[in-house]
Amino acid sequence: MAEEKSQEKWEGEVSGQLKSSKARDVWPLIADFFNLHKLLPTLDQCHQVGSEVTGVQPGVIRYCGSTTTSPSSETITQWANEKLTEIDPVKRSLSYEITENNVGFKSWVATMQVLPIDGDEEGGSEIKWSFVGDPAEGWTYEIMVGYHDSSLQTIAKKIEDALSSKVNS
Repeated sequence: MAEEKSQEKWEGEVSGQLKSSKARDVWPLIADFFNLHKLLPTLDQCHQVGSEVTGVQPGVIRYCGSTTTSPSSETITQWANEKLTEIDPVKRSLSYEITENNVGFKSWVATMQVLPIDGDEEGGSEIKWSFVGDPAEGWTYEIMVGYHDSSLQTIAKKIEDALSSKVNS
């Protein structure tokens, strides 16, 4: 199956549940397009670039960067510019495409959506993160799905912790 995935578009979806956080409370944190680094500690930076469009609306571009040190003590920055293509507060969904990067992505579009678990607005929530794109250089499909899944689990835990501390304070 991995060989089949190497030639066609890669499509995948991962999800993370926040059993004690309502979708309406989770959404503002996901919709805060320029603050992904606050939810994903592997990112050092996430901020708006360019000035054609301002605010969180389709057309804005964010820079996401992560700096690491190689075994030979060389500083390496992996980065991507991501353009917000759609945001829908009613559906609690946003989509973005990677426009430039140095991590192997060519054509890449992703969507994050926040849903109430079992349709119950007063219950917990689930974040779904889906993607479609050309195979990424230097990645396997399985590693890409694993990366998205582990990143989303980290994001879900950060949000759950932040919202529960807000309620308990």
